[in-house]
Amino acid sequence: MSLLENTLKQIGTLDKESMEKTQARLEGLIKPPGSLGVLEEMALQLSGIYREPMPTIGKKAIIVMGGDHGIVEEGVSIAPMEVTALMMPTFVRGQSGMAVLAKHAGASVTAVDIGVAVPLEVPGVLNRKVKAGTDNLSKGPAMSREEAVKAIEVGIEVATEEIKKGTRVLGTGDMGIGNTTPSSAILAVFAGLPIPDVTGIGTGITEQAVKNKITVIEKALEINKPDKNDPIDVLAKVGGLEIAGIAGIILAAAANRVPVVVDGFISSAGALIAARLAPNSVEFMIGSHCSAEHAHRTMLEVIGLRPMLDMKMRLGEGSGAALTMTIIDAAIKVLHEMATFEEIGIVL
Repeated sequence: MSLLENTLKQIGTLDKESMEKTQARLEGLIKPPGSLGVLEEMALQLSGIYREPMPTIGKKAIIVMGGDHGIVEEGVSIAPMEVTALMMPTFVRGQSGMAVLAKHAGASVTAVDIGVAVPLEVPGVLNRKVKAGTDNLSKGPAMSREEAVKAIEVGIEVATEEIKKGTRVLGTGDMGIGNTTPSSAILAVFAGLPIPDVTGIGTGITEQAVKNKITVIEKALEINKPDKNDPIDVLAKVGGLEIAGIAGIILAAAANRVPVVVDGFISSAGALIAARLAPNSVEFMIGSHCSAEHAHRTMLEVIGLRPMLDMKMRLGEGSGAALTMTIIDAAIKVLHEMATFEEIGIVL
Protein backbone atom coordinates (compact mmCIF):
# COMPACT_ATOMS: atom_id res chain seq x y z
CA MET A 1 0.00 0.00 0.00
CA SER A 2 1.39 3.41 -0.97
CA LEU A 3 1.87 6.24 1.52
CA LEU A 4 -1.05 8.13 -0.03
CA GLU A 5 -3.37 5.11 0.12
CA ASN A 6 -2.40 4.37 3.71
CA THR A 7 -2.97 7.99 4.71
CA LEU A 8 -6.41 8.09 3.12
CA LYS A 9 -7.31 4.89 4.94
CA GLN A 10 -6.47 6.44 8.32
CA ILE A 11 -8.78 9.46 8.02
CA GLY A 12 -11.72 9.19 10.38
CA THR A 13 -14.42 11.54 11.63
CA LEU A 14 -14.95 13.90 14.54
CA ASP A 15 -15.43 12.28 17.96
CA LYS A 16 -19.06 12.92 18.92
CA GLU A 17 -18.69 11.84 22.56
CA SER A 18 -15.98 14.42 23.24
CA MET A 19 -18.00 17.09 21.45
CA GLU A 20 -21.08 16.38 23.60
CA LYS A 21 -19.00 16.91 26.76
CA THR A 22 -17.54 20.12 25.32
CA GLN A 23 -21.01 21.35 24.40
CA ALA A 24 -22.17 20.76 27.97
CA ARG A 25 -19.24 22.86 29.22
CA LEU A 26 -20.03 25.64 26.73
CA GLU A 27 -23.68 25.70 27.77
CA GLY A 28 -22.65 26.15 31.40
CA LEU A 29 -20.43 29.17 30.80
CA ILE A 30 -21.60 32.60 32.00
CA LYS A 31 -23.07 33.79 28.72
CA PRO A 32 -26.26 33.36 26.69
CA PRO A 33 -26.25 30.03 24.81
CA GLY A 34 -24.25 30.25 21.58
CA SER A 35 -23.41 33.92 22.11
CA LEU A 36 -19.74 33.43 21.24
CA GLY A 37 -20.75 32.04 17.88
CA VAL A 38 -17.89 30.68 15.80
CA LEU A 39 -15.56 30.57 18.81
CA GLU A 40 -17.85 27.97 20.34
CA GLU A 41 -18.09 26.07 17.07
CA MET A 42 -14.31 26.05 16.81
CA ALA A 43 -13.94 24.74 20.36
CA LEU A 44 -16.36 21.94 19.48
CA GLN A 45 -14.50 21.10 16.28
CA LEU A 46 -11.16 20.96 18.13
CA SER A 47 -12.73 18.70 20.75
CA GLY A 48 -13.92 16.34 18.03
CA ILE A 49 -10.57 16.36 16.26
CA TYR A 50 -8.44 15.71 19.33
CA ARG A 51 -10.97 13.44 21.05
CA GLU A 52 -10.53 15.65 24.11
CA PRO A 53 -13.50 17.41 25.81
CA MET A 54 -11.10 20.09 27.09
CA PRO A 55 -8.52 20.31 24.31
CA THR A 56 -5.31 22.29 24.65
CA ILE A 57 -3.16 23.93 21.99
CA GLY A 58 0.58 23.39 22.08
CA LYS A 59 3.07 23.77 19.25
CA LYS A 60 1.84 25.46 16.07
CA ALA A 61 3.58 25.21 12.70
CA ILE A 62 3.04 26.62 9.21
CA ILE A 63 4.44 24.71 6.26
CA VAL A 64 5.14 26.76 3.11
CA MET A 65 5.34 24.75 -0.08
CA GLY A 66 7.32 26.38 -2.90
CA GLY A 67 7.02 25.47 -6.57
CA ASP A 68 7.28 27.11 -9.98
CA HIS A 69 4.93 26.98 -12.96
CA GLY A 70 5.67 26.63 -16.65
CA ILE A 71 2.48 28.53 -17.40
CA VAL A 72 4.28 31.76 -16.41
CA GLU A 73 5.71 31.91 -19.94
CA GLU A 74 2.18 32.70 -21.13
CA GLY A 75 2.21 36.08 -19.34
CA VAL A 76 -0.22 35.22 -16.53
CA SER A 77 1.78 37.07 -13.84
CA ILE A 78 3.48 40.44 -13.54
CA ALA A 79 6.23 38.88 -11.40
CA PRO A 80 9.02 36.82 -12.99
CA MET A 81 9.46 33.18 -12.03
CA GLU A 82 12.77 34.03 -10.32
CA VAL A 83 10.84 35.61 -7.43
CA THR A 84 9.86 32.17 -6.10
CA ALA A 85 13.47 31.22 -5.37
CA LEU A 86 14.22 34.65 -3.93
CA MET A 87 11.29 34.47 -1.53
CA MET A 88 11.90 31.00 -0.12
CA PRO A 89 14.75 32.04 2.22
CA THR A 90 12.70 34.93 3.63
CA PHE A 91 10.27 32.51 5.27
CA VAL A 92 12.90 30.80 7.39
CA ARG A 93 14.76 34.07 8.10
CA GLY A 94 11.63 35.72 9.48
CA GLN A 95 11.66 38.43 6.81
CA SER A 96 8.42 37.80 4.90
CA GLY A 97 4.98 39.07 5.82
CA MET A 98 3.75 35.61 6.76
CA ALA A 99 6.88 34.96 8.83
CA VAL A 100 6.19 38.08 10.87
CA LEU A 101 2.57 37.02 11.39
CA ALA A 102 3.64 33.48 12.25
CA LYS A 103 5.94 34.83 14.95
CA HIS A 104 3.03 36.91 16.27
CA ALA A 105 0.92 33.73 16.45
CA GLY A 106 3.69 31.73 18.10
CA ALA A 107 4.02 29.39 15.13
CA SER A 108 7.18 27.95 13.64
CA VAL A 109 7.73 28.12 9.87
CA THR A 110 8.96 25.31 7.66
CA ALA A 111 9.73 26.14 4.02
CA VAL A 112 9.85 23.30 1.49
CA ASP A 113 11.29 23.37 -2.02
CA ILE A 114 8.93 20.91 -3.67
CA GLY A 115 9.29 22.30 -7.18
CA VAL A 116 11.32 25.51 -7.42
CA ALA A 117 12.69 25.88 -10.96
CA VAL A 118 16.31 26.49 -9.93
CA PRO A 119 18.59 24.68 -7.47
CA LEU A 120 18.03 26.10 -4.01
CA GLU A 121 20.64 25.55 -1.33
CA VAL A 122 19.49 27.62 1.62
CA PRO A 123 19.96 26.58 5.25
CA GLY A 124 16.55 25.87 6.72
CA VAL A 125 14.74 25.33 3.40
CA LEU A 126 13.94 21.65 2.99
CA ASN A 127 14.91 20.18 -0.37
CA ARG A 128 12.09 17.82 -1.33
CA LYS A 129 12.05 18.78 -5.02
CA VAL A 130 9.88 16.51 -7.16
CA LYS A 131 10.79 18.34 -10.37
CA ALA A 132 12.07 21.78 -11.34
CA GLY A 133 8.68 23.39 -11.80
CA THR A 134 5.61 22.18 -13.65
CA ASP A 135 5.35 22.11 -17.41
CA ASN A 136 3.23 24.64 -19.30
CA LEU A 137 -0.29 23.35 -18.73
CA SER A 138 -1.59 25.22 -21.78
CA LYS A 139 0.52 22.90 -23.94
CA GLY A 140 0.05 19.62 -22.08
CA PRO A 141 -0.12 18.13 -18.57
CA ALA A 142 1.54 20.16 -15.82
CA MET A 143 3.13 16.96 -14.54
CA SER A 144 2.80 13.22 -14.75
CA ARG A 145 0.40 11.30 -12.55
CA GLU A 146 3.37 9.76 -10.75
CA GLU A 147 4.84 13.20 -10.03
CA ALA A 148 1.51 14.43 -8.69
CA VAL A 149 1.27 11.49 -6.28
CA LYS A 150 4.89 11.95 -5.24
CA ALA A 151 4.27 15.63 -4.51
CA ILE A 152 1.24 14.80 -2.37
CA GLU A 153 3.35 12.29 -0.49
CA VAL A 154 6.06 14.90 0.12
CA GLY A 155 3.39 16.99 1.84
CA ILE A 156 2.30 13.98 3.88
CA GLU A 157 5.88 13.25 4.93
CA VAL A 158 6.74 16.82 5.93
CA ALA A 159 3.49 17.28 7.86
CA THR A 160 3.94 13.95 9.62
CA GLU A 161 7.46 14.95 10.64
CA GLU A 162 6.07 18.16 12.18
CA ILE A 163 3.37 16.26 14.04
CA LYS A 164 5.93 13.83 15.42
CA LYS A 165 7.76 16.85 16.87
CA GLY A 166 4.65 17.65 18.90
CA THR A 167 2.85 20.07 16.60
CA ARG A 168 -0.83 20.37 17.56
CA VAL A 169 -1.98 22.82 14.89
CA LEU A 170 -0.76 22.93 11.29
CA GLY A 171 -1.14 25.77 8.81
CA THR A 172 -0.67 25.72 5.04
CA GLY A 173 1.29 28.22 2.98
CA ASP A 174 2.40 28.57 -0.63
CA MET A 175 4.99 30.26 -2.77
CA GLY A 176 4.94 30.02 -6.53
CA ILE A 177 4.71 32.73 -9.16
CA GLY A 178 1.81 31.98 -11.50
CA ASN A 179 0.01 29.67 -9.10
CA THR A 180 -3.39 31.37 -9.21
CA THR A 181 -3.73 30.07 -12.78
CA PRO A 182 -3.68 26.35 -11.89
CA SER A 183 -5.78 27.10 -8.81
CA SER A 184 -8.47 28.69 -10.99
CA ALA A 185 -8.28 25.76 -13.38
CA ILE A 186 -8.79 23.28 -10.54
CA LEU A 187 -11.82 25.20 -9.27
CA ALA A 188 -13.30 25.43 -12.77
CA VAL A 189 -13.04 21.66 -13.22
CA PHE A 190 -14.54 20.64 -9.89
CA ALA A 191 -17.21 23.35 -9.67
CA GLY A 192 -18.14 23.29 -13.35
CA LEU A 193 -18.02 27.07 -13.51
CA PRO A 194 -17.18 29.31 -16.49
CA ILE A 195 -13.49 30.25 -16.59
CA PRO A 196 -14.13 34.03 -16.28
CA ASP A 197 -16.02 33.40 -13.03
CA VAL A 198 -13.02 31.77 -11.36
CA THR A 199 -10.15 33.87 -12.74
CA GLY A 200 -8.74 36.93 -10.96
CA ILE A 201 -5.85 39.39 -10.96
CA GLY A 202 -3.39 37.24 -9.01
CA THR A 203 -0.33 39.39 -8.33
CA GLY A 204 -2.09 42.42 -9.79
CA ILE A 205 -2.20 41.90 -13.55
CA THR A 206 -4.07 44.25 -15.90
CA GLU A 207 -7.57 43.71 -17.25
CA GLN A 208 -6.08 42.69 -20.59
CA ALA A 209 -3.77 40.22 -18.87
CA VAL A 210 -6.76 38.71 -17.05
CA LYS A 211 -8.43 38.11 -20.43
CA ASN A 212 -5.24 36.38 -21.59
CA LYS A 213 -5.21 34.31 -18.39
CA ILE A 214 -8.79 33.21 -19.08
CA THR A 215 -7.83 32.17 -22.60
CA VAL A 216 -4.81 30.25 -21.29
CA ILE A 217 -6.95 28.31 -18.79
CA GLU A 218 -9.59 27.57 -21.42
CA LYS A 219 -6.86 26.20 -23.67
CA ALA A 220 -5.40 24.11 -20.83
CA LEU A 221 -8.75 22.50 -20.07
CA GLU A 222 -9.45 21.86 -23.75
CA ILE A 223 -6.07 20.24 -24.37
CA ASN A 224 -5.80 18.23 -21.15
CA LYS A 225 -9.44 17.30 -20.57
CA PRO A 226 -9.00 16.65 -16.82
CA ASP A 227 -11.44 14.15 -15.32
CA LYS A 228 -13.31 15.80 -12.44
CA ASN A 229 -14.05 12.36 -11.00
CA ASP A 230 -10.33 11.66 -10.66
CA PRO A 231 -8.66 14.25 -8.36
CA ILE A 232 -5.15 13.02 -9.20
CA ASP A 233 -5.86 13.43 -12.90
CA VAL A 234 -7.01 17.01 -12.33
CA LEU A 235 -3.98 17.78 -10.18
CA ALA A 236 -1.52 16.26 -12.66
CA LYS A 237 -2.97 17.92 -15.72
CA VAL A 238 -3.71 21.46 -14.52
CA GLY A 239 -2.34 21.70 -10.97
CA GLY A 240 0.93 22.61 -9.29
CA LEU A 241 3.57 20.88 -7.22
CA GLU A 242 3.02 23.14 -4.21
CA ILE A 243 -0.73 22.64 -4.51
CA ALA A 244 -0.13 18.89 -4.39
CA GLY A 245 2.14 19.31 -1.37
CA ILE A 246 -0.54 21.34 0.42
CA ALA A 247 -3.10 18.61 -0.29
CA GLY A 248 -0.66 16.19 1.33
CA ILE A 249 -0.28 18.39 4.41
CA ILE A 250 -4.04 18.44 4.85
CA LEU A 251 -4.43 14.70 4.40
CA ALA A 252 -1.65 13.99 6.89
CA ALA A 253 -3.23 16.33 9.42
CA ALA A 254 -6.59 14.59 9.07
CA ALA A 255 -5.02 11.14 9.32
CA ASN A 256 -3.20 12.16 12.51
CA ARG A 257 -6.20 14.00 14.01
CA VAL A 258 -4.55 17.43 13.96
CA PRO A 259 -6.45 20.55 12.85
CA VAL A 260 -5.09 22.19 9.72
CA VAL A 261 -5.65 25.88 8.99
CA VAL A 262 -6.13 26.45 5.27
CA ASP A 263 -4.72 29.74 3.99
CA GLY A 264 -5.82 31.54 0.82
CA PHE A 265 -6.70 30.76 -2.79
CA ILE A 266 -3.78 28.46 -3.58
CA SER A 267 -3.99 26.60 -0.27
CA SER A 268 -7.71 26.20 -0.88
CA ALA A 269 -6.97 24.60 -4.24
CA GLY A 270 -4.89 22.05 -2.33
CA ALA A 271 -7.73 21.68 0.16
CA LEU A 272 -10.16 21.06 -2.71
CA ILE A 273 -7.94 18.26 -4.02
CA ALA A 274 -7.72 16.79 -0.49
CA ALA A 275 -11.50 17.04 -0.05
CA ARG A 276 -12.12 15.15 -3.30
CA LEU A 277 -9.62 12.46 -2.32
CA ALA A 278 -11.00 12.15 1.23
CA PRO A 279 -14.31 13.94 1.93
CA ASN A 280 -13.92 13.41 5.70
CA SER A 281 -10.71 15.47 5.63
CA VAL A 282 -12.86 18.62 5.52
CA GLU A 283 -13.86 17.99 9.15
CA PHE A 284 -10.22 18.57 10.14
CA MET A 285 -9.83 21.80 8.14
CA ILE A 286 -10.28 25.33 9.46
CA GLY A 287 -10.82 28.04 6.85
CA SER A 288 -8.60 30.99 7.71
CA HIS A 289 -9.65 34.01 5.66
CA CYS A 290 -11.49 34.95 2.52
CA SER A 291 -8.85 36.21 0.12
CA ALA A 292 -9.43 39.26 -2.05
CA GLU A 293 -8.53 36.98 -4.96
CA HIS A 294 -11.52 36.55 -7.25
CA ALA A 295 -13.51 33.35 -6.59
CA HIS A 296 -11.85 32.40 -3.31
CA ARG A 297 -15.18 32.59 -1.51
CA THR A 298 -16.62 30.28 -4.15
CA MET A 299 -13.70 27.90 -3.64
CA LEU A 300 -14.34 27.79 0.11
CA GLU A 301 -18.05 27.15 -0.45
CA VAL A 302 -17.28 24.28 -2.82
CA ILE A 303 -15.00 22.72 -0.20
CA GLY A 304 -17.48 23.36 2.61
CA LEU A 305 -15.41 25.81 4.64
CA ARG A 306 -16.29 29.12 6.25
CA PRO A 307 -13.52 31.73 6.54
CA MET A 308 -12.76 33.11 9.98
CA LEU A 309 -11.55 36.46 8.61
CA ASP A 310 -12.27 38.77 5.69
CA MET A 311 -9.50 41.38 5.58
CA LYS A 312 -8.96 42.04 1.85
CA MET A 313 -5.69 40.13 2.03
CA ARG A 314 -4.23 38.31 -1.00
CA LEU A 315 -0.62 37.78 0.00
CA GLY A 316 -0.90 34.03 0.46
CA GLU A 317 2.20 32.34 1.88
CA GLY A 318 0.27 31.30 5.01
CA SER A 319 -0.46 34.82 6.23
CA GLY A 320 -4.15 34.19 6.86
CA ALA A 321 -3.40 30.87 8.52
CA ALA A 322 -1.07 32.61 10.97
CA LEU A 323 -3.69 35.18 11.96
CA THR A 324 -6.35 32.52 12.39
CA MET A 325 -4.15 30.58 14.77
CA THR A 326 -4.63 33.42 17.26
CA ILE A 327 -8.39 32.89 17.01
CA ILE A 328 -7.90 29.19 17.74
CA ASP A 329 -6.00 30.20 20.88
CA ALA A 330 -8.93 32.43 21.85
CA ALA A 331 -11.48 29.62 21.41
CA ILE A 332 -9.45 27.34 23.68
CA LYS A 333 -9.00 30.06 26.32
CA VAL A 334 -12.75 30.67 26.42
CA LEU A 335 -13.30 26.97 27.04
CA HIS A 336 -10.70 26.75 29.82
CA GLU A 337 -10.72 30.14 31.50
CA MET A 338 -14.30 31.38 31.38
CA ALA A 339 -16.31 30.66 34.52
CA THR A 340 -19.50 28.62 34.63
CA PHE A 341 -22.74 29.72 36.30
CA GLU A 342 -22.22 27.01 38.89
CA GLU A 343 -18.73 28.28 39.71
CA ILE A 344 -19.99 31.79 40.49
CA GLY A 345 -22.96 30.51 42.45
CA ILE A 346 -25.79 31.13 39.99
CA VAL A 347 -28.43 28.44 39.69
CA LEU A 348 -30.50 28.62 36.51
